[in-house]
Amino acid sequence: MKQVRDVLQLHSVMNLSLRRIQGATNVAKSTISDYIKRFKHSGLKIEQINILDDDSLRLKLFPEHSSVVVSRRAMPDMNYLHKEMKLRKKTKVTLQLLWEEYKRDNPDGYEYTQFRLYYSRFKQALNPSMRQTHLAGEKVFVDYSGLTMPIYNQRTGEVEKAQIFVAVLGASGYTFVHATPSQTQEDFIYSHVMCYSFFAGVPRVVVPDNLKSAIISNNKNGIVVNESYADLNRHYSIAVEPARPRKPKDKPKAEQGVQAIQRYILARFRHHKFFSVDELNDAIASLLDRYNTKIIKHLQKSRTELFEEIDKPYLNPLPMNSYVYKQFKIARVNQDYHITLQMCNYSVPFKYIKEEVEIRYSTQSVYVYHKHKLIATHPRLRRVGETSTLHEHMPNDHQYINEKMNPDRLRSWAKNIGEYSSVFVEDAFDEVQHNPQAYRKISAVLSLAKLYGNTELELALMYATKMRTITTKSIKSILDKKLYLARSANNTNTPKQSLFDTHTNIRGADEYK
Repeated sequence: MKQVRDVLQLHSVMNLSLRRIQGATNVAKSTISDYIKRFKHSGLKIEQINILDDDSLRLKLFPEHSSVVVSRRAMPDMNYLHKEMKLRKKTKVTLQLLWEEYKRDNPDGYEYTQFRLYYSRFKQALNPSMRQTHLAGEKVFVDYSGLTMPIYNQRTGEVEKAQIFVAVLGASGYTFVHATPSQTQEDFIYSHVMCYSFFAGVPRVVVPDNLKSAIISNNKNGIVVNESYADLNRHYSIAVEPARPRKPKDKPKAEQGVQAIQRYILARFRHHKFFSVDELNDAIASLLDRYNTKIIKHLQKSRTELFEEIDKPYLNPLPMNSYVYKQFKIARVNQDYHITLQMCNYSVPFKYIKEEVEIRYSTQSVYVYHKHKLIATHPRLRRVGETSTLHEHMPNDHQYINEKMNPDRLRSWAKNIGEYSSVFVEDAFDEVQHNPQAYRKISAVLSLAKLYGNTELELALMYATKMRTITTKSIKSILDKKLYLARSANNTNTPKQSLFDTHTNIRGADEYK
């Protein structure tokens, strides 16, 4: 349902056309139109879309349960059509005639309007070169400068390379520049937040390059936007229209802006040493004001003047809350009703065991969603192995009897294997505050009996107990290497020699009388 939410957000909040929404979401116009009609008929408001969970929203927009089978029509051979149309001066062929021939061979094929539309799209993909006209407040083009700036570490003497982020508004050419330590996702998103704050407003469309921090894939199969970048743009209600790979003509403003910044700002720093990224940003800020206020000769106006006249009045206002960088992960709830994130454990309500959930986490907090519904919130843990368990997520004790995994079942399983297995289970339960938190560990260790045998597992647990190492990984290592056999073979009663044993080279106390 995320696709439906994005389409309705762009339609209702951003008021984008069907063509714009199609470019931003890679959803067919007919599907977009269907989503919008269903939304209007449902009587819902756009604010309710983000409140409802996936099941409730699906029930409101898609109440019918019958599946409709859509037959696929034969697609025209575009290469053949293009070849014929290139020869039209000699052959006098027309697109109308080619369509009639297509319909003769495919009676159920597309009608002329759709036929012509598909061919028009095919031609645009072959030759996208055209003069771009930018609407006021519509687009911002973002890219990194290929030229980096050296940062000298005074403590270690190492030289690091600062990355230069450049953002240019399409209509006015008003430019923002920001230096970051890297091009990682977190730095990339932080530069966007600073950029929109610099503009004091938000455009309707952002055009990034195809770096992985923004776009996972952009090919004939469609556009896949990085989830953290998509979350940023949902926060600011911005559509994402990435440039096609290796097509700089799709983002001429960014290319020109990068080149101008390299010549006007970065070139001036060629003899200067910077010792931190913040120091570099302070130096950039002073020159950036001069760059934006510099008069453009053929327009006789500066970028700042053009921004005030053209772009600024049409920018959307900034959201009330600043964006907090979040990362995303899909996980499945374990049988102990916890999810694992970076080797730390967080509880969710007991009823979601084995369900797939979405984790959204920042440097401070962890949010767990099930079908777009928030089901758990925790502070972010940092120490490996830490667990955050909320009391309201715990099941009642009497529920264990009805669950597939419960303490009695695990104790019975261990008893069938042997004495040391039973001791291991009790020790595992003693280590946790709530029994289900030990289920995964116990189940993983007892399952080793199926691979190695009951006797071998008992010997390994006996060895592990003596060595005081009872983690799942160490027990499996003991079984793989058969360390318990090596210890038995070397278990002799011969006394160990001491450094102070008597021998001919030691004179003894009598020598000093």
